[in-house]
Amino acid sequence: MTATAIILAAGRGERMRPLTDSLPKPLLAVHGRPLIEWHLDALAAGGVREVVINTAWLEERLIESLGDGKRFGLAIRWSTEGREWGGALETAGGIATALPLLADTFWIVSADIHAPDFRYDDAARSRFGASGRLAKLWLVKNPPFHPNGDFGLGADGLALADGTGPDGKRWTYANIALARRELCAGIAPGTRAKLAPLLYDGMRARRIAGEVYAGRWENVGTPEQLAALNASR
Repeated sequence: MTATAIILAAGRGERMRPLTDSLPKPLLAVHGRPLIEWHLDALAAGGVREVVINTAWLEERLIESLGDGKRFGLAIRWSTEGREWGGALETAGGIATALPLLADTFWIVSADIHAPDFRYDDAARSRFGASGRLAKLWLVKNPPFHPNGDFGLGADGLALADGTGPDGKRWTYANIALARRELCAGIAPGTRAKLAPLLYDGMRARRIAGEVYAGRWENVGTPEQLAALNASR
């Protein structure tokens, strides 16, 4: 069986220090539960049965906490970048290194966002697989810390690298996506590589779709953002 989702959990969480000096960022609690557990429950509810988690900083703490995933109704497979490659490999590098564990199409989600209303629909993954696209990205309104956004969105549902769509806006990537193995297949395992250049190239080739996500969403980047999220309802 091959995994149909990868949770990106290898980062050091520099901006979250000192909280992340002794605890990996994905284990920081939001409303009493580790950030990463929200994603595991949501993936299982959407029909995902096998998940890859990539790790580096304090990775043994994550493995000890989550184990084999059975209590979430999942099988967790680990891509231990810290142990195997000496440290985190950036987003695209981490995905490329985990490709042997992943299906042809799979969900990508960053462990350090909080999107409790998002639904991982396996039927959506099937439709994406039939589309021939390299990726589909979910987009959110630009948060205060990222006012200029990342990508435009065309009337045809394609993400735009170099401008805005008919709405005149650029949107922020929510760090939730569907992807095809082809997106990162050109990166050798163990290579440090960022995802953004691959996304921009794919958009210019008209092979990356986008969809606006209007549910609750937070990028939990600093202790202040974490405290504000925990104080909210």
